[in-house]
Amino acid sequence: MDAHYVTPPEQDLDTLLRRVRACTLCAAHLPLGPRPVVQAGSSARIVIAGQAPGRKVHASGIPFDDASGQRLRAWLGLTPAQFYAPHLVSLLPMGFCYPGTGKSGDLPPRPECAPTWRAPLLARMPQVALTIVLGQYALAWHLPHLPRNITQAVEQLRGKQLAQLPSTIVLPHPSPRNNGWLKQHPWLEAEFLPVLRQRIAQLLAVDG
Repeated sequence: MDAHYVTPPEQDLDTLLRRVRACTLCAAHLPLGPRPVVQAGSSARIVIAGQAPGRKVHASGIPFDDASGQRLRAWLGLTPAQFYAPHLVSLLPMGFCYPGTGKSGDLPPRPECAPTWRAPLLARMPQVALTIVLGQYALAWHLPHLPRNITQAVEQLRGKQLAQLPSTIVLPHPSPRNNGWLKQHPWLEAEFLPVLRQRIAQLLAVDG
């Protein structure tokens, strides 16, 4: 597939998703081959912007089908049925395919993916009211004016009440690798996540 592929403006989301799921743009760089994992709905009100699928998600083809997903759903107050409903939630990692493993965990998302697919997909989800950003690569794309430091970005949410919540929320990645970070920042789970769950419940009450 051409790296400069341009999505026709009249192409609907379902057609675009078929193209995404057939993408082989990064095939030469993917140790397990291409298997784009993405969930999107044209009426979705929530976008979750993650990093890239891990090995387990590559095997199942189900986004966040791992311990990180269990924690994330608990953080957001979403049942699996809600989380996996495309008309409610779009799951758009920065890279749609498993990138392989490096010396200290999974490799970064492939750099070809987001410039090719991200803007066309987001343009076909006009109802999005809340974007949840996980990790530095999603942070750099969605909030380029903020520091790439996740801790600094998350700290900007401290003390915010429901009416003060921005439309784009930065969270640490829910991976068990971040257990130490969460212990050092107990306010996130004790003070902020209950407020975020209220916002999500509002959206579900209207759109669920």
